[in-house]
Amino acid sequence: MNSVSILGKPTVMVFMTTWDLSSQAQIDFLVPMSKKDGAQVNYVMVALQETKDRELVEVFAQGLGVTFLGALADAEIIEGGGPFGPVRAVPTMVILDRSARMVWRHVGLAKPEEIREGLSGL
Repeated sequence: MNSVSILGKPTVMVFMTTWDLSSQAQIDFLVPMSKKDGAQVNYVMVALQETKDRELVEVFAQGLGVTFLGALADAEIIEGGGPFGPVRAVPTMVILDRSARMVWRHVGLAKPEEIREGLSGL
């Protein structure tokens, strides 16, 4: 996944782990939102887990009915680098505008109405 693949639409990106209940709850909020928004908004799940956990992340996503894009974070993001700054808690969510610039960030569980507010105007 790269910024080119998400250009042109707002993007909701959640950084999560498979072992955290708040991450699971966040995904539970995002699945129906992604179905409602259809092709109007990109949704992306980024697992802050090592490559060896790929199968676990895939099973986690399937179990929760995730139909949107999923990715494993690279070492830079896991170590606190990357374009969104350090991700020190999960879930952490960012919203990107149509040009893939971060316009909203939330640490902890974000309710659907908070996410909708972050998306308003995009």
